[in-house]
Amino acid sequence: MISQDDIFYEAILTRDYRFDGKFFAGSKTTWIYCRPICPAKPKRENVQFFKSALEAERSGYRPCLRCCPESAPSSPAWVGKSEAVKRGLHLLLGPEFFNYNEDTFAHALGVSSRHLRRLFQEETGKTAKQIADNNRLDFARKLITETSLPITKIAHCSGFSSVRRFNDAIKKRFTRPPSALRKSKLATKYDKNCSITLELSYRPPFLWDDHLRFYSAHRIMGVEQVADNSYSRSFKNFGTQGHVRVSQAQDKPVLSVTVVAQDMKCFYPLMQHIRQMFDLNADPVVIANSLEKNKCVSKMVSLNPGLRLSRFWDPFEGAICTILGQLVSLAQARNMIGRLVAQYGETITNPETGEDVKLFPTAQILAQAKIEAIGTTRMRARAINKLSQMVLDGNLCLDATSDYVSLRKTLLSIEGIGSWTSDYIALRALGEPDAFPSGDLILKRALEKYPDIKLEEYAPYRSYLAAYLWRAHINNSSKKEKE
Repeated sequence: MISQDDIFYEAILTRDYRFDGKFFAGSKTTWIYCRPICPAKPKRENVQFFKSALEAERSGYRPCLRCCPESAPSSPAWVGKSEAVKRGLHLLLGPEFFNYNEDTFAHALGVSSRHLRRLFQEETGKTAKQIADNNRLDFARKLITETSLPITKIAHCSGFSSVRRFNDAIKKRFTRPPSALRKSKLATKYDKNCSITLELSYRPPFLWDDHLRFYSAHRIMGVEQVADNSYSRSFKNFGTQGHVRVSQAQDKPVLSVTVVAQDMKCFYPLMQHIRQMFDLNADPVVIANSLEKNKCVSKMVSLNPGLRLSRFWDPFEGAICTILGQLVSLAQARNMIGRLVAQYGETITNPETGEDVKLFPTAQILAQAKIEAIGTTRMRARAINKLSQMVLDGNLCLDATSDYVSLRKTLLSIEGIGSWTSDYIALRALGEPDAFPSGDLILKRALEKYPDIKLEEYAPYRSYLAAYLWRAHINNSSKKEKE
């Protein structure tokens, strides 16, 4: 019988991108650990396998300077036994805790700072702060190797106020100074009038056209653009404003992300945000295997391999759009959202083109806005006012720290928000992998058509089941139109 280690070693020999980030290989002769796609091919007897980069580093291995393990998609197999550590590691990879604060982080996990330090130290060999610092240094190396940004600017992007401290931290982590890490021939050019382009990896297969279809169908007029096989928008997040464009590379499994921003300190949280938005850390093989419990669903998966969960740019923005989309067509919803943005959204200048563009209205504005004027019902208008006020008051948290069960309960307490709205917000705004909007008309019809589908069997990936059922409906509708 073939062992798991034999499968992993075969993945190294073939440089199989499907395994990227699912394990790491440490060389016992060099004490360096690599991604399975690294060109290096150590002998089988010299390889030790790890589920995560954290495990490799805990065992004394250093990250490879050639394949850059920090660029691998994150693995769902989190290190740690306790839920607090698993969830904490997930949060540290997101944009919320770039500026790490121990008390805030511990509060988000519902434990004391002291208890959190002990848990992380026992289960990962590092404190949460050390992991957060390493994440920033790993991203700094990405900027060093993929761009020609000056080292002083990279230090600023990484949250360092002192270049000397930054240089010392890089040298301690990678055993060489920043200048020795730079690969000038691979770097994208940069000057004060230009943008920066970075690559974000994913595990193939990856259905890019489904992302574009979703963002095109739900495009917020005046805010988002879907054209030339790319998604773009201006933003005012992460302490600055700027413009971002996302497209798919043709020659390797990465998304190309181009950013123009006033403050480059936004780069790290923005890139983590894009990873979540396009579901780049998902493991399509694991998801496909979990969904293939029914012949019909199995066929849907085989026809659309690599389907991911497309998320709204911002959870609050997504929640408002979902409320306005209740019981109306996509076209009607787009028109109402467009009027909302035109009336209440802030106007800024697109730094890429110099044109005026809109931002989505803030919770502070929508809490007092007369929403009925855009053509929606009085109940939905009140629901938007109420939700916005709850966000302002801190009674509703729409970010990665939210718990699905408690979030759903809070949303359902708002008059005008039902189960479909709360589940759709969880799925499309927060990326909850196990939300199934059973009140959705298309999903209802699908379950009637395929009575053998038992929802409880598809946990914890019922959101992906919903995505495949929606995709099957789109495919069938397209066939009928052609006929």
